Amino acid sequence: MTRDIVSTNITWHEADITRADRARLNGHQSCVIWFTGLSGSGKSTLAHAVENALFEMGCRTYVLDGDNIRHGLNKNLGFSPEDREENIRRIGEVAKLFMEAGVIALTAFISPYRADRDKARALAGDSFIEVHVECDLSLCEERDPKGLYKKARAGEIADFTGISAPYEAPANPELIVDTGIENVEESTSKVLDVLRKRGILP
Repeated sequence: MTRDIVSTNITWHEADITRADRARLNGHQSCVIWFTGLSGSGKSTLAHAVENALFEMGCRTYVLDGDNIRHGLNKNLGFSPEDREENIRRIGEVAKLFMEAGVIALTAFISPYRADRDKARALAGDSFIEVHVECDLSLCEERDPKGLYKKARAGEIADFTGISAPYEAPANPELIVDTGIENVEESTSKVLDVLRKRGILP
């Protein structure tokens, strides 16, 4: 359910410094790397590993992490389908702003619905790189770093992705990594390879 637009009498103000100007200053292009997958699949771990590697190369980066965002910007949202949609809509807009600012924005969100991720892709255009962090549900449950699967199985958490709410895997992601068989270094290397092939990195 899309929320109604209530802002009126507003005009977009174009910046004097463009995204291309920022790319020349930074020495690299900007983009949105969208990590999606089940809870416990390793999205945050991989996003931060990629950021660390990019930072060592001198790149401008920032990780937008699901739990962190819900501490502030999206703390008024729950986990109903409607709130999940709004959660991802806001993040898509924020990630786009980071991208326009010349930053390689990395997002680590379950983002379970394909339609919501497609909207985020539309905002970033050709600079959107979707990474499906694939991992068997059984292994995610075995890891269960936050104890959420245990609570979900006990009925203490409603609308939990993979248990009582659906996860729609990407149909055509730019990259699939399987954290059940790959270590974080291997998965990080694959992401960096995509960035090089896409011309994000020099």
